[in-house]
Amino acid sequence: MSEKEEISVESLSRRLIRNFNAVPLEHQVREPLYDTLCARLGTGTAAQKLGASVDTVAPGKVSCPYHFHYAQEEMFIILEGSGTLRVAGEMLPLRSGDVVFIPPGPEYPHQIVNTSDQPLKYLSVSTREQPEVCEYPDSGKFAAMASVGGERVFDVIQRKSNDLDYWDGEP
Repeated sequence: MSEKEEISVESLSRRLIRNFNAVPLEHQVREPLYDTLCARLGTGTAAQKLGASVDTVAPGKVSCPYHFHYAQEEMFIILEGSGTLRVAGEMLPLRSGDVVFIPPGPEYPHQIVNTSDQPLKYLSVSTREQPEVCEYPDSGKFAAMASVGGERVFDVIQRKSNDLDYWDGEP
């Protein structure tokens, strides 16, 4: 194999393959409820319409706020442990091997809760629909975001109660 072919193979491998055991972990903590280790898998890859991460939720903690997406669809595959899916106002048990499908829209607000005394590890796969609006029913917030070429160019989190008139501030 020539040096040029070897470089091409390395480049191709970096763009297409991630090992979730080797990806740097991001620790997201907000006491007293939230504690998750996240391995973002899609960042820096050739993926354009799919995102993926491996999340490990500490015992008795929650992965993220209760929310729903208007554009993105999500799938969660429980790899290790057990817990609870809070979805559409219900609490559904989760265990290793379960696959959860969450379509976009206000019918399925969701949140993964580790109700066990062991870590809960899951693979999260989502579409990367842009722009995206996400709502948080517990806090009355929404997030609006847009990315261009993989770079976030617009990102705002606000309360719906701060609604303005369409003509507010216009000349």
